[in-house]
Amino acid sequence: MVSWPCLLKLEGDDELIYLKDKQDLISECQELIFSDDDHVIDSSGLSYIIKTSLNELTLVDNQKIFTVEQVTDLIRSHEFNKAEVCLTKIYFETTSDAIESLNS
Repeated sequence: MVSWPCLLKLEGDDELIYLKDKQDLISECQELIFSDDDHVIDSSGLSYIIKTSLNELTLVDNQKIFTVEQVTDLIRSHEFNKAEVCLTKIYFETTSDAIESLNS
């Protein structure tokens, strides 16, 4: 079961997309062409592959778990591209806190 909120990580792109719920996922993904390496990371660190069939989006557990450190590194790369935050100040206690930081 997916623990919302989540983040969307697209292959080859450091930008992360905050997803409040499944409706946000559907909205963000309407125009995308997916890669096998695109995935959603939920608030507990579980990673899901995005599958589509018959115009229905499904998240499939890919058996990968991201640690808070790995999610923090993704967020640091995301923030580096925006050049708005001092990267050394980015620290989170939990994966959920890290994902929630993107909600702004």
